[in-house]
Amino acid sequence: MRVLNLEFTHASPDHCRLKSRRWAVWLVLGVLLGLCWGASPAFAQQPAAPGGASMTISLGGDTDPANVSTAIQIVVLMTLLTLAPSFLLLMTSFTRFAIVLGFIRSAIGLQGAPSNQIIVGMSLFLTMFIMTPTAKRVNDEALQPYMNKEISTTQFAERASVPMKTFMVRQTRPSEIDFFLGLSGQGPTATENLPITVVVPAFVLSELRTAFQMGFLIYVPFLVIDFLVSSTLMSMGMMMMPPMMISLPFKLLLFVLVDGWHLIVRSLVQSFAS
Repeated sequence: MRVLNLEFTHASPDHCRLKSRRWAVWLVLGVLLGLCWGASPAFAQQPAAPGGASMTISLGGDTDPANVSTAIQIVVLMTLLTLAPSFLLLMTSFTRFAIVLGFIRSAIGLQGAPSNQIIVGMSLFLTMFIMTPTAKRVNDEALQPYMNKEISTTQFAERASVPMKTFMVRQTRPSEIDFFLGLSGQGPTATENLPITVVVPAFVLSELRTAFQMGFLIYVPFLVIDFLVSSTLMSMGMMMMPPMMISLPFKLLLFVLVDGWHLIVRSLVQSFAS
């Protein structure tokens, strides 16, 4: 029988440290060599082929007034695109629709039906339906002349604001307009001379008040159902039974029997007819 002898040799710590230093020196030399090699003229970037695409970016200043005006217009346009969602919320009927539809979901007691996407989408399409006449006026009086280069950008903004102010003022309570006129330090002002900085906050405040009033009226019948169910359960000694479990089916039944969605949408649309 052969006996296999295995011998293990362990390198000393000094030997390992010396070996690692050698590898580090070779690595640094390799990196320096690569940098010098790439920076040599032989490997400099060759000019593009005659048929290739080229692009030039200039960072210098421009003193041409036309170019400066165009740059300012681009900045203003990008700013307007960024603020477009805020304009949709604050200068149209979207606020009233979204709040009232949200109140319906809360009054019934449903947490996720209809979902937020459905409420926002329905509010958006109802807003488009209500704002169509105003948008048509903006298109005819401001956008089309501006696209045909018949008016300037300033005139476009002035003409486009007139239909929007007319819509907002018609839906705003006079007390709200007087309130913001007083805060701005202005006296009695004609409707056509009202600044947009007064009309928009007055319109938003009036919309919030109207939406909460409609939400209260929506809550009343469902609150009565909750009260009746809670009183019935207490009289039967079923105090451990959650009233919501019993009242929710009755709320849904009532809402379906009276065709609640049709009534709510019709009331919302007709509220803008005045």
